[in-house]
Amino acid sequence: MTHAAYLALVDELLEHNRRYYVDSAPTISDVEYDRKSKQLDQIEAANPSWVVAWSPSQRIGHAPISEFVKVERAVPMLSLDNSYNLDDLRAFYDRVVKGLGSETPIFSVEPKIDGFGIELTYRAGELVLAATRGDGKIGEDVTANARTVHGVTGKLREPIDLVIRGEIYIRKDDFVAINAARVAANEEEYKNPRNLASGSIKQLDPREVAKRPMRTILYEVVDGETVARGHLESLALAKRVGLPISEHNATATTWDELAATIESWQNRRDDLPYELDGLVIKVDAFEQRAQLGTTSKFPRWAIAYKFPARQVTTIILDLEINIGRTGAVTPVAILEPVDVSGTTVSRASLHNWDQVARLGLGKGDRVLIEKAGEIIPQVLGITESSGGARFATPTECPVCGTTLERAEGKVVLACTNRLGCPAQQLRTIEFFASRGQMNIDGLGEKIVEQLVSAKLVSDVADLFDLTAAQLEKLERFGKSSAKNLIAGIAEAKKTATFSRLLSALGIANVGRTVGAPIAAKYGSLRALRDAVAAKDSAAFVAELCEIEGIGEIIATAVDAYFRDPAAAALVDKLLARGVDPIEPVAAVNTNGNLVGKTFVVTGTLSKPRPEVQKDIEAAGGKVVGSVSKKTNYLVAGADVGQAKTEAATKNGVAIISEAELNALIAGS
Repeated sequence: MTHAAYLALVDELLEHNRRYYVDSAPTISDVEYDRKSKQLDQIEAANPSWVVAWSPSQRIGHAPISEFVKVERAVPMLSLDNSYNLDDLRAFYDRVVKGLGSETPIFSVEPKIDGFGIELTYRAGELVLAATRGDGKIGEDVTANARTVHGVTGKLREPIDLVIRGEIYIRKDDFVAINAARVAANEEEYKNPRNLASGSIKQLDPREVAKRPMRTILYEVVDGETVARGHLESLALAKRVGLPISEHNATATTWDELAATIESWQNRRDDLPYELDGLVIKVDAFEQRAQLGTTSKFPRWAIAYKFPARQVTTIILDLEINIGRTGAVTPVAILEPVDVSGTTVSRASLHNWDQVARLGLGKGDRVLIEKAGEIIPQVLGITESSGGARFATPTECPVCGTTLERAEGKVVLACTNRLGCPAQQLRTIEFFASRGQMNIDGLGEKIVEQLVSAKLVSDVADLFDLTAAQLEKLERFGKSSAKNLIAGIAEAKKTATFSRLLSALGIANVGRTVGAPIAAKYGSLRALRDAVAAKDSAAFVAELCEIEGIGEIIATAVDAYFRDPAAAALVDKLLARGVDPIEPVAAVNTNGNLVGKTFVVTGTLSKPRPEVQKDIEAAGGKVVGSVSKKTNYLVAGADVGQAKTEAATKNGVAIISEAELNALIAGS
């Protein structure tokens, strides 16, 4: 056989694969396909230099790899906003229609496969990269594993460049067969097809991945506007070149059409051979998508409609009391484990003690539970009472014994022993070290629990006394990991600013934005401590209230914190360890278009709020945390809170959009 004949056989087998897995219209028998596959294997064994990467033989995989390479994608994979009922969906529809003005949108309605996200990149028709979703921006290169998935062809029918996203999944019947085989082998069953697909695609040995009957359906062409006018047209192109797309995509123009399409799926979801967790509704035209834009998290032109949660009953075994960082005392139901939508549920939050009383819960009750949005288990009510005693609202903290209190007008019961309660101390240390605060690399929840349990740390100041020798004695710590954590603590101490430290202390109502003007005024922790000590409470609160964006509630919280004996001792302890970063003096733009203007930024915007704040400050403006009479503008994004808009209206503050802000910055 010639090399050209070999390539022709490869292309023929690829086409048969596409007809079987993509078109569901095979034109060759299984016996004939197997005969041609064996012929291909024989040719490649005799001529190894001929083997091409897209040969069907290559989907079986090669030797294991040591790790997956990180891949940074040019276009992030954004999450979708969720809707759980037709009212939520109608609100999305109305926003789109309003955003497009006189233009009429056409929506695509597509089944949302409960699988594992993947992005495939083809260059000149050849698969060059398959990457996981990761954090949306950075994924992992799983190309060798993806080649084993049915429908992921190594070569397209046409030599085009294409980047396309979709879901890798396992059919329900295949999943049943896999579990039946595991039961026969006396092995534990897998929980659900999605977890099995996810775990399979991330195995390091492609030969093991090839043993799993995984398939793919692709749903979004990246930069589709370069190849088509609309989304569904771009998917038609993908199908034309041999890629699998859903056969169940539909369109709707009016609200009635959209609602009817959604309703039609309620009884169809179980008819499909794969698991669905909802539908995805998208604006079809790419020009209209660009007009609508995106927030920092979600595209404004798409939404996920989640199917109603599955409900089951189970027994309440007990009630656990959790103490949060702020002292909130939350009841958690401990349940007899039960399967809900493919996952085992053994715990469910009850939110607050009013809910426990309203439901009248007691140990041994049979209760109805559901996973709200298919994610969070919640107790709906009792289906069969045990007849025993009901759970009582606690009066004392189960950890430190402090009398619990409830602030006026609040439903949350709280332990007020903020710095003396061991449970709150644990959560406080975790918060102090977290990425948004002091950002201590390597100091996660489990490590903090370990340090507290070993009595090496009782408060945040103790972190700065740790040594590598102490850590090396702990389980899961070696010389390298101990050295790295100590280095991470030292780096955080060196790079922190006063505003980050102030936020990390967890003072009520004081986050990074609110803390910034306080940090700017006093410059350091020592200076702020001394300023509190130099005045009585009334005078110091009045002094803080002179700062733009700081009101009486925030000022009182700061004053109360520094006058609390336990907090004062902690501050002194931090200062004694040299933890007293200064607040850098920001260069002030005296020529920008926003000089002399004060802004409050709220709601969901097209980019993270810190970036918007930088844009305002770069133009000479100032950003504060709360609305007052001194505020000039409230920049309101999507999902804006009612409190800030009411405060703006009350104080005569102009409420503007992000687009209007950008116009002010540009001077137009």
